[in-house]
Amino acid sequence: RERGLAWDEFARPAILATGCLGGQKKLEKMIDPDSMLEFETVFAGETSRKVFEMEVLAADEEHYHLDFHYCPLVSAWEQLGASPEEIEHLCDIAMDGDRGMAEQFPAFEFSLGQTIAQGHPVCQIRFDKK
Repeated sequence: RERGLAWDEFARPAILATGCLGGQKKLEKMIDPDSMLEFETVFAGETSRKVFEMEVLAADEEHYHLDFHYCPLVSAWEQLGASPEEIEHLCDIAMDGDRGMAEQFPAFEFSLGQTIAQGHPVCQIRFDKK
């Protein structure tokens, strides 16, 4: 922004494309791309699970629901002095990576509920069978 660039113009397409690539890599690891149970095994590695303090609320053939209890991005943006409004906007942009990843799985619907960036205690990440 200090250089006069609008975040949405350059960041959203790049992050979405990165998410799509990540989704393709996850697909390559799966035998059945329509299996929610198999998706759960490739969604996040052990390091990511620990960093985001992921709690699995549901993991079955119809649902994969997670709560993230920590977000290092929000923490970094706070340390950089971003306003709550900026943090919420940056979070939405960052979630385009997850949206892009989810687009690679047509059998699933991705939804984002409350977020830490909105001031809630967790980020609600939800995948449901269509």
